[in-house]
Amino acid sequence: MRKSLAAALLIATAANAAYAQSGDDTNRQLSGVLGLEAHATKEVEQDTVHITMSAQEQGADAATVSRNLTQKANSAMSVAKGQNAVQVQTGSVSLYPTTNRDGKITAWRGRTELQMTSKDFGAASRLASQISNQMQMDGVSFSLSREAQEKTQAELTQQAIQAFRDQAQSNTKAFGYSSYTIRQVQVGANAPMMPRPYAMKAMAMSPAADAAPPMQLEGGKTQVTVTVSGTVQMK
Repeated sequence: MRKSLAAALLIATAANAAYAQSGDDTNRQLSGVLGLEAHATKEVEQDTVHITMSAQEQGADAATVSRNLTQKANSAMSVAKGQNAVQVQTGSVSLYPTTNRDGKITAWRGRTELQMTSKDFGAASRLASQISNQMQMDGVSFSLSREAQEKTQAELTQQAIQAFRDQAQSNTKAFGYSSYTIRQVQVGANAPMMPRPYAMKAMAMSPAADAAPPMQLEGGKTQVTVTVSGTVQMK
């Protein structure tokens, strides 16, 4: 019985010593861990334009208002289908009544939109001009295409990784260590801001109104940033 007890105590003591040694090694290892973060940023020309064209109608009869809006939208879409440089799709369509104080319907109002998207700013502006006697330019915004974003991010990723390595090397020497190994690393990129439409002042148009001249469009720039963060073990 005494031998068994002594053996058990010996095993427990050895286990505790091994655990303590492991804990000491872990603490020593964690003491040389360094967290780092590096960035690479570039301003890029926004290469895509988004134009909203809209038409509004008001009348005493809902069916008439809806029919007039449909005719304008169909006419504008027919013109848009004659070219390939601009993508055009139907936007929001709304029809609602206006009432007096007694709640009686006095008129109907409606609105329809066409959404235009293109990398060819000139073609988009010309198309907007061609259909401006049917629909007015309601808003313009710009964005960075997926292709341009991915190309820029690939370029910046290499720069950010190199900056992370440079930081790791310089900090390792500054802390008195001779080398390092990467413990954990993450690479992330920001998403360029969603396009913000520039609202255009609404203008009443007669059926015989002349088409507006093409507008010169400038997309401006947006920032793309890649971040590399992680930890290194200094040795």
